[in-house]
Amino acid sequence: MGAIDDDELRALLPSLRRFALWLARDPSDADDLVQACLERALSRWSTRRADASLKAWLFAILHRQFIDSRRSAGRLRRLLTTFTDEREAAPSAEDTFVARTSLEAFARLGADQRAVLLLVVVEGLSYQDTAQALDLPIGTVMSRLSRARIAYRKLIGGDVPVTALRSVK
Repeated sequence: MGAIDDDELRALLPSLRRFALWLARDPSDADDLVQACLERALSRWSTRRADASLKAWLFAILHRQFIDSRRSAGRLRRLLTTFTDEREAAPSAEDTFVARTSLEAFARLGADQRAVLLLVVVEGLSYQDTAQALDLPIGTVMSRLSRARIAYRKLIGGDVPVTALRSVK
């Protein structure tokens, strides 16, 4: 295995933090999760497969760290806090409402659905890389993604296409 590439790791930090924030639902917990992920990755760098995606490998470590911490905690801590940063031009009341409604709907999805949706839709990982990161079969990733999209659309009041089921004889 090659040497550790600091620049490549630094470039992935925003993606790791975003994923951790959505999983943990708390900024300080997310930071702790990213730090634990990087510590584990650096201590086990020699075990990383050369042909595997670094991004998928780090997401897998981060996800496992989250599952381990969730098991030990017994439950998630708090709801997602809203962002309170000051902006030059304040968004309209409608934009704020839509954004908060969307975030609240996303936060109401189960952790498994949020993880798949984030990795595929937000982070742009392939189904294969997502399956590797979450240690799931690719079919499970695809079905969770489909169910997550439908559940999200229902939560935000969007139209959900009705799929007719075929009977197999």
